[in-house]
Amino acid sequence: MRRGDGRGKRRGRGGREDAAPRPRPGVPFGPGGMADLEHRRGHRTSLRALTRGGGPRLAVGRAARDIVEQLRLLVKTGVALGLVFTTGVIGFLVIGWPRHGLVDAIYMTMITLTTVGYGETIDVSSDPLAMGFVSVLLALGVGTFAFLFSNLTAFVADGGLGYLLGRRRMERMIEGLRDHYIVCGLGETGRHVVEDLIVTKRPFVGVDLDPAHVSELRATLGVQFPALIGDATEDDTLRAAGIDRARGLIACISNDKDNLIVVVSARIINASLRIVSRCIDSSVAPKIRAAGADSVVSPALIGGHRIVSEMVRPIAVSFLETLTRGEDSPVRVEEVPVSPASSYAHIRVGELRSLEGRELLILAVREHGGAWVHNPDDDVVLRPGMSLIFLGTPGTRERLEAKLAP
Repeated sequence: MRRGDGRGKRRGRGGREDAAPRPRPGVPFGPGGMADLEHRRGHRTSLRALTRGGGPRLAVGRAARDIVEQLRLLVKTGVALGLVFTTGVIGFLVIGWPRHGLVDAIYMTMITLTTVGYGETIDVSSDPLAMGFVSVLLALGVGTFAFLFSNLTAFVADGGLGYLLGRRRMERMIEGLRDHYIVCGLGETGRHVVEDLIVTKRPFVGVDLDPAHVSELRATLGVQFPALIGDATEDDTLRAAGIDRARGLIACISNDKDNLIVVVSARIINASLRIVSRCIDSSVAPKIRAAGADSVVSPALIGGHRIVSEMVRPIAVSFLETLTRGEDSPVRVEEVPVSPASSYAHIRVGELRSLEGRELLILAVREHGGAWVHNPDDDVVLRPGMSLIFLGTPGTRERLEAKLAP
C-alpha cells in the first residue's frame, strides 16, 4: 500500500476498474438526486455500486485483518474444544451407564483432557473399547488444548488483545464527541490536516484503512487522537465516527474515486454537514462538487499558486502563513458564523468590538452568498447567516463560537 493512500487499490469484476456513474438526465447527482434515486430503487444504495462492481470487501487494513483472522481462529479452536469435551461427556455416560451419571462423566472428561491424573470414578481398564475411546479423547483433547494455547499466546503477543481493548476505549471516546470533524485518510495530506486541527484545538476523528498510518501519525505528533481503523467509503465506518453529529468531514484519501464515494455517502447520511474533499485530477472536481462537496481542493493547484507567491511576495506569504497556521503565533485568522440562536445576533460590529476589546480584530463580514465587506464599520449589524472573519487568539475564537454559533 502506498503511503498516503487511505485504502488499497481495488478493482471491479474481472480486475477492471469501473468508471464513476453518470447522473441520468433530470436526476441531479447531489443530495436530493441521490435520495430520489434511492427512493425509486426501494432500497439503500450500495456505496460500492456507485462507482464499481465486485464482491464484498473487508473494511480493515492488513494488520487489523490479521488480528481478525487470529480471533476467528481462536473462536474456531474453542468450538472444536467444546465439541471434544461434549463427545467425552457423552462417551463416559455410555461407558458408565447406569451406575454413573452426568457429574461423573463431566469429571472424567475434565481429568482426561487436562491430564491432571486424579482418581477415576468410571473404570475403563476392563473394557478395551472404553480404553480406546479414552486414548482417542486424550489425543484430541491435548492437541486441541495445545493449539488453543499457542494461538492465544500469539494473539496477545501480536497486540490483538490490546487492539480490541484500545478500540473499545476509542469508541467510547468518539461517542462523547459533538460538533467534531472527521478526517478520512491519514496519509501525507491527512497528517497536515490533523496537525492543524490539534493546534487549533478542534475535536476530530481520524479514519484510515491502514493501522500503520494511525500509529505512525500518533507517534510523530505525540498525541493519542481519536481514530478508527476502517473503510471510509462504508456507511458503518462513518456512523462509527459520529457523522450524524459531526460539524464537518474532510476527504483526503489519495484516490479520487474513494473521495467521491465518501462525499456521496456523507451527504446522504448528514445533509447539513460541511464537506471538503481533496481532488488529484482536476477533471473530477466538478463531479465531487455535484456529489455534495461544499469545497474541492486540488493540491497541485494550491501548490502552484504557493510557489509563485513564494517567488514574488515571500514576506507577505510568510506573514499570512503565520496568521493562518503558525504554531508559535498567539493569534490566527479565524471564521465564525452567526447563528439565529446567537445572543450576539442583530448587534452592531462596534458593540462586539467593545465587548471583546483589543483581543479581537474584525477583518471582514459577509452575508451568506453575498459580497465581502472588508474592515466593516461599527454600525454594520451582525445578522443570522453572516460569517465573521477576525484575527484573535484561540480563547477569543472559543468565546465567539459560544456566543455567535451556540
